[in-house]
Amino acid sequence: MWLQLNTRSSLFMGMLVVALLVGCGGRREDPILRLSATEALEQGTALFDQGKYREARKYLIHAFEVEPNSVAGREGLLKAADALFFQDRFDAYVEAETRYRDFLNRFPTSEQAAYAQFRIGGCLAQRVEKPNRDQQVTRRALQTFEDLIRLYPTSEYVSQAREQMEIVRNRLAEHEFIVGHFYFRTSSQNRARGMAQAAVKRFENLLEAYPEYEQKDKVLAHLCVAQARLFQPENARATCAELTAEYPNSKYRRMVPKKFPEPPRRPSQASSEAAESEATESEATESEGEGGDTEGQDPQGD
Repeated sequence: MWLQLNTRSSLFMGMLVVALLVGCGGRREDPILRLSATEALEQGTALFDQGKYREARKYLIHAFEVEPNSVAGREGLLKAADALFFQDRFDAYVEAETRYRDFLNRFPTSEQAAYAQFRIGGCLAQRVEKPNRDQQVTRRALQTFEDLIRLYPTSEYVSQAREQMEIVRNRLAEHEFIVGHFYFRTSSQNRARGMAQAAVKRFENLLEAYPEYEQKDKVLAHLCVAQARLFQPENARATCAELTAEYPNSKYRRMVPKKFPEPPRRPSQASSEAAESEATESEATESEGEGGDTEGQDPQGD
């Protein structure tokens, strides 16, 4: 019995030693773990240049983890973020942003700080929602590019940041137009004065905040019609004149009413005058239809 137990114990210990040796040997066989930061960066960069971003990341992250404060380590961290960015996926952009921010937090005075800032803006810009959705990420992207220009005014990425800002600002402007257009349409369907006022305010704010909006003629045309609905003939004429002067060939010019009716008489006046005001309002509605303001005639196809 004792011999059997001793034999079994020896067999168990032997198997345990073999398992440990195999396990240790497996770790020692890992080619990446044997590399220095410089070697890992070199191999990771080679894979990166071949477009093998997933494989490259393993080496690049190892370069950073082995020597995080070395030149190779810093380069590994930044290039690992690039390897995520160029995978062109929503989740990869999220993780890439985190790594770029990690780089900036660790090495704020690095020569590559402006590049990391630019890429953070790119990660956000790639994740913006459609204009009819919430624009929080879009605003963050705009702020990031603005920060780049403010913090690194001499950077080579400033011109690219300005180009990206134009795209982002157009997206924000389009969002503002969509909200204003909702009020605009509602004021047409329900003849709600409050909705027309809300549309005018939204369009005016858009023009002030985004003067370089690429579809400014569209905003001017809708603003002119909304002002006419509010019986603001002077404002409507001025807006129409701006549209005509700046965009003589705009398709939105056909939305402009042919007449700009004066404000209706006050209800306290004689009944005949009240009837006249109703006729004036009816005329304004008809002129809007002639100008292409109805749903079927709107150049947008709304």
